[in-house]
Amino acid sequence: MKQGGKTIKILAATLTALIFAVAGVVYGGKQLGYGNVIQKFITGKMGKIASFVSIDAFNIHQVITADSSTSRTIMWQSNTEEKDAFVEYRKIKIAGAAPQIQKERINDKFTDDGKTTWVHTVTLKNLEPGAEYEYRLSHGNSRSSWYRLITAKGNSFKALIFPDSQSADYKTWEDVAMPAWQRNTDAQFFIIMGDLVDNGEHSYQWNEWFSRIEPMITQIPVAPVLGNHETYNLKWKERMPLAYLHYFQLPEGAPEKYKNQFYSFDYGDVHFVVLNNIMWELDQFQPNMLAAQKAWFQRDMEQTKKKWKVVLMHRDVILYAFGDRAGSHPERFYDEGYIFMPWFDRYGVDVVLTAHSHTYRNRGHIYNFKRDARGPLYILTGIAGDVRYPGRWKRSPWDLKIAPQPETNNYMMLEADGNQLKLSAYLPDGSKFDEEVLKK
Repeated sequence: MKQGGKTIKILAATLTALIFAVAGVVYGGKQLGYGNVIQKFITGKMGKIASFVSIDAFNIHQVITADSSTSRTIMWQSNTEEKDAFVEYRKIKIAGAAPQIQKERINDKFTDDGKTTWVHTVTLKNLEPGAEYEYRLSHGNSRSSWYRLITAKGNSFKALIFPDSQSADYKTWEDVAMPAWQRNTDAQFFIIMGDLVDNGEHSYQWNEWFSRIEPMITQIPVAPVLGNHETYNLKWKERMPLAYLHYFQLPEGAPEKYKNQFYSFDYGDVHFVVLNNIMWELDQFQPNMLAAQKAWFQRDMEQTKKKWKVVLMHRDVILYAFGDRAGSHPERFYDEGYIFMPWFDRYGVDVVLTAHSHTYRNRGHIYNFKRDARGPLYILTGIAGDVRYPGRWKRSPWDLKIAPQPETNNYMMLEADGNQLKLSAYLPDGSKFDEEVLKK
């Protein structure tokens, strides 16, 4: 097995009992450390183990595609190149079906935080809508465990939404995300609203982020949003969000220069648009990004025929008065608001979800910078990590509903069902504290 980049060879024939015990621990826990997921594949006949082969694979995850009814992206990292790695997949309900093999992939050597890994990407295509599949990673004679994969079908679905998971100890992230998923194992995908990690160059934090939610992210895809903390290096200076851009191969459509920074995807009758509003950190590296993104957004909105339009972006739009600072601007908006909100009014966006401020605020519908039912529903989604700002925010006139105080953590659920879109907010124990229902 591999641990911390070191390879330990075990003679399976003489340590059979130990091997089975360790395999169970590795599959369900974090004992191998830093999110390194090592799976075992044992070959041979009953009563005799011929060999013990480990696959070098960690941070295994599914990623959303433009059309989740017929495709799915699988990604993982390895400490060695593994040029011939591939993915096997098959329908679950077809007994004895031979796995299909998908070998077309991206094999990306990535060095960050002084460590080199290979990031593998395989996109499964031509899948059957509404079908249950299972997949596993393969390299030579090595195999991972099988993981579930279900494609989208119809217009009814559930999606989990998690605010900033940025943490000092990612056990908090696990304690929010995993119970939420265990209560909603029928959720088809999940959204993470940016600031996944506290420091975008810190490999330990990325490994922790992935490993803490391994049972979920190996079975349902993630739709990530870029946050400002993904742009920090180890010296807390701005840089391009290199780790984020390598770890999430997102739907295409944006100009190649801005690949994986903003994108859109469809799920059922909902069109999701994920924007990059981390302009201030990235302007020194790509000063024309905002103009390019606006042109892309306009084309994207004009092309979609979906009933519902949901926008996801990290930074919030309403300028808050700080409870621990002098000065108050309760009616004003951040620059992000003045830039983006007219876009949303023009194209009839239904819901705008934001994050960044680590507090939950339901602002209701806003149009032309005034409370108006014609505009999108704006919700600041809250916090799913351990970085909190107690007492920092004053209640704004825009706030229709806030999380119970003193504020801890929360998650959200989006449920689409034909003519209805429901958004609900929950505390970590599963108790609901807010709900909005949109109909058309």
